[in-house]
Amino acid sequence: MQIALDATPLTVPTGGVRRYTAELARALAEAEPADTVWLLSDQPFDRPTPAPDNLRKGGGPRNALQRRWWSFGLQAELARLRADLFHGTDFAVPYLPIRPTVMTIHDVSPWKDKSWHVQADRIRKRTPMLLRLGLATMVITPSEAVRKEAMDWFELPAERVIAVPLAASSLFRPVPPRTTERPFFLYVGTLEPRKNLSRLLEAWRQVRETHAVDLVLAGRLRADGPTIEPEPGLKLLGAVSDRQLPELYSTALACVYPSVYEGFGLPVLEAMQCGAAVLTSQDPALRELAGDAAMCIGAHDTQAWAQAMSRAVAEPSWLADLRQKAILRAAGFSWHRTAALTREVYAESIRRFRKRAVSFA
Repeated sequence: MQIALDATPLTVPTGGVRRYTAELARALAEAEPADTVWLLSDQPFDRPTPAPDNLRKGGGPRNALQRRWWSFGLQAELARLRADLFHGTDFAVPYLPIRPTVMTIHDVSPWKDKSWHVQADRIRKRTPMLLRLGLATMVITPSEAVRKEAMDWFELPAERVIAVPLAASSLFRPVPPRTTERPFFLYVGTLEPRKNLSRLLEAWRQVRETHAVDLVLAGRLRADGPTIEPEPGLKLLGAVSDRQLPELYSTALACVYPSVYEGFGLPVLEAMQCGAAVLTSQDPALRELAGDAAMCIGAHDTQAWAQAMSRAVAEPSWLADLRQKAILRAAGFSWHRTAALTREVYAESIRRFRKRAVSFA
């Protein structure tokens, strides 16, 4: 099979959609060596490394007309590669129904609250149109929570939307923790509005009144992200490489993820796979992911966050229990499984597309 994936998420340095695209492409190529997995974009990007030989970069626009990528350029490249299927990894598929397509809807955050994505007007307008016109043969969501939301929001039939859980990279595993001057809580993720960081900071300041514990924020500051002023005990690391994260996860007293809304929550799974204790919000997707392997707290309950963080400092046995549960829970996720389930969606997309073509013949 010739599989083409939208590689546009690989043009940004960090983020969950970038990680999803890179890991899925690699897992698909590794799972079926006879397939060729093509990464396509009209913007420069690097092929994920390491990568098997059958994971390849396609070409970009070849003339002025093809710079209209989603209308013409992508279609021309798919035809040149004789692609059997296109997978839009980030809310988009080609504008003409020439071949089977799959669209991943990571969440419905662009539509739930515009302030969460002030620069997402194009997605807000384009994605509903593509779905309404049936240009995405099948839809993938990363959780059952988002699957239900997507069906309601875009009026999609249940049989057209499949939940395929993500996974954490094999890089994320327990490592010997480093010695630190003071214990610290760790947040990993993009610094953006819906991550609820102002409430996390407020809760941590309350804990710091009685416990000498720091807060470390590791992640890229998005242009519309919160303004966070320096203060004692607060460390802003910026974007951190994947190879640095396992040590941070393994060393942290606990990982804190108070997001008000998620489609899956990869940092939570990464932390659990490293054997970290996790405190997270009661967002439905995060609860679905964590099960009973994390402490789930109301996103807007500052006092409850402060109490849970204080308990993490004061009760090592409670943290040890959370760490053990986290390791067991994380073992149920793998990119191999994600790739296998995604290929099943590809097969259904091809079947549906052919059936529709026959009915029109």
